Amino acid sequence: MSLKHFFLSTLTLGVVSLLCCIYIQFKHNGTPNDILNRWKLHSSFQAETTFWFNKDLHSLISTSHHIPSPKISDISQNASLPEISEKTKQPAEQQHFTTMLTYKPPNTTYSSELKWKEFKERQQKRKSFLLNTCTLYNNSKTQRISLSQMVSRIYVEDKYKILYCEVPKVGCSNWKRILMVLNGKAQSATQIVHKDVHYGKHLQRLSSFNISGIQQRLNSFTKIIVVRDPMERLVSAFRDKFEHPNSYYHPQYGKIIIKKYRKNATQEALNSGSGVTFKEFVQYILGLSPAAIIDTHWNTINKLCFPCFINYDFIGKFETLEDDANYILRSIGAPTFLKFPSFKDRHPTDEKTSFSIVKEYMLQLSEKEKNLLFSFYSMDYLMFNYTLHNF
Repeated sequence: MSLKHFFLSTLTLGVVSLLCCIYIQFKHNGTPNDILNRWKLHSSFQAETTFWFNKDLHSLISTSHHIPSPKISDISQNASLPEISEKTKQPAEQQHFTTMLTYKPPNTTYSSELKWKEFKERQQKRKSFLLNTCTLYNNSKTQRISLSQMVSRIYVEDKYKILYCEVPKVGCSNWKRILMVLNGKAQSATQIVHKDVHYGKHLQRLSSFNISGIQQRLNSFTKIIVVRDPMERLVSAFRDKFEHPNSYYHPQYGKIIIKKYRKNATQEALNSGSGVTFKEFVQYILGLSPAAIIDTHWNTINKLCFPCFINYDFIGKFETLEDDANYILRSIGAPTFLKFPSFKDRHPTDEKTSFSIVKEYMLQLSEKEKNLLFSFYSMDYLMFNYTLHNF
């Protein structure tokens, strides 16, 4: 055998050996895409689907929901936006959000351009803060989350491709009115009465779709969440449900609360469930077991909308409710006549739940009760950069 033939034979044998090694490696571990996909969301396409989430710092949607409770001292440090590390900078999955923010309504004036720029910057800060918080308090364990639970509060508007997560006591009635106008159920938001908003079944929940439909909408629709200071939201819920006649909340919750937390309760109070005090209401919340089903009006936003799982494109705040809503409407190309309603249809003569009103209610609590309450809502404080006030 010539030296040339020997060299070619050796080279051929080496190439064949290398290909065999690559084949065996892929056979064991899968293709490069298979290996990459193991770090992403996995699901089984069955009627009652459960999602398994693996830790992946490059995707907001896969961060763990079972997050260790932050210390109260952590909340008070959130007065300004922290620096964004390289690990938590905007991932590729957030390109849809970036596209939404580069949109500019036609025929904008210089003044409106400045407002649009301010809105975009505000959104970027809110999303960055949320991402950092979810990453910071994420643990490394794989968690099991029910898909139906994760999207049960999300309403769908297919024409303008909107997903809106309903958070009670944060302008949700008027947001649902907006969705009803967009899907053609009404000509004007002001024409829709309260009972039609919440009991008319004019809006479809995301959980009503099959798995494929849910995933397709989560990946391509504009996702909106609107939040509020946790204590303001809590006091607002209490005032609405327990300080006014209510044929559901008084017998359903009031009776239980009075029986368990009021000493020497009168028979009338035990029978009606009316007259619950804010202190009794808070004691009831703090006494709930981890497995208890919590009413949506005082459940945490963290457990209503799963913002550490679902990558919301817009984060509105109650403090800037109308401005945020109207800029969101313009960004999705909604009709120019459609504006976010400013009216309040529940107890319209009541004074709005402001900081001063919240303080009056919080002063009814002991320091221990206040601290436990802050801990209960700690993730809501942290995710949305709310200040922990010294009541």
